[in-house]
Amino acid sequence: MNYRNIEQVLTPRNFNWVGDAFYTTSFIGKEIPRTRMSPFFAVGYNADIDFEAKEIPRGVGAHPHKGFETVTIAYKGKIEHKDSRGNHGVIGEGDVQWMTAGSGILHQEYHEEEFSKRGGTFQMVQMWVNLPAKDKETAPKYQDLRVGEMTRVAIDERSFVNVIAGEYQGQQGTGTTFSPIDLYNAYLQQGSSATFTFNNTWSTAILVIEGSVKVNVSQELAKDSFAMFENNAADTFKLTATSDDTLVLIMSGEPLNEPIAHYGPFVMNTQEQLAQAFEDFHAGKFGRL
Repeated sequence: MNYRNIEQVLTPRNFNWVGDAFYTTSFIGKEIPRTRMSPFFAVGYNADIDFEAKEIPRGVGAHPHKGFETVTIAYKGKIEHKDSRGNHGVIGEGDVQWMTAGSGILHQEYHEEEFSKRGGTFQMVQMWVNLPAKDKETAPKYQDLRVGEMTRVAIDERSFVNVIAGEYQGQQGTGTTFSPIDLYNAYLQQGSSATFTFNNTWSTAILVIEGSVKVNVSQELAKDSFAMFENNAADTFKLTATSDDTLVLIMSGEPLNEPIAHYGPFVMNTQEQLAQAFEDFHAGKFGRL
């Protein structure tokens, strides 16, 4: 079979603290241009880190966003979220918090209180998904996607795929998107294989969260590896787990092919829109938190 091959493999480096709770690196923006992985503007990865118990939860206080969406996936530990639209939630292993910043929002993110008091291992991914130009001013919203309520597609008796958004093997995920996106967590036991087919013009990548996986015939990826697939060739690739309890995040989306004007927490299309985003924020139009 003619498989879609890997174009580039990255491993985590240059970690930075976001507040005192999130120790992240991004796979997009330096080695991989943002336009190359559109609509995925950033993929922030907090690899496993152990936190000591703390009475006052670690976190990052109220901060603004506009023009895109944050998609936060908890893998170990728990994350608490509050925003200026009154949304509040806690996500744990396998849960997803999908926040549409749209026309502007303030939010804050912390370790959940009981997790903070116990301490333990923490691991998460937060993606920034760019919004199409026509949806930059959409009303902010929040999707609370629970692992137990996600569409589950069986691979075999031991392995399955959770569909966060888009569809897999004709089964639709619960998350809604503004542009075509497929987003999955694949839970694979050693020897289990799954194939994934996306339009070969879509930006497509995987991140090995746990275990190890063979891609197609022979290329093996270890835990914490991020692999971006080539475009304009084959449309299918195969993953085979080479260890038990392998977990792979799979993302694919139709590129927006629109101008980008970005500064800090705002992702717009023009410098004029970017300046307006700062004016709106300082004028209090993002609400209060």
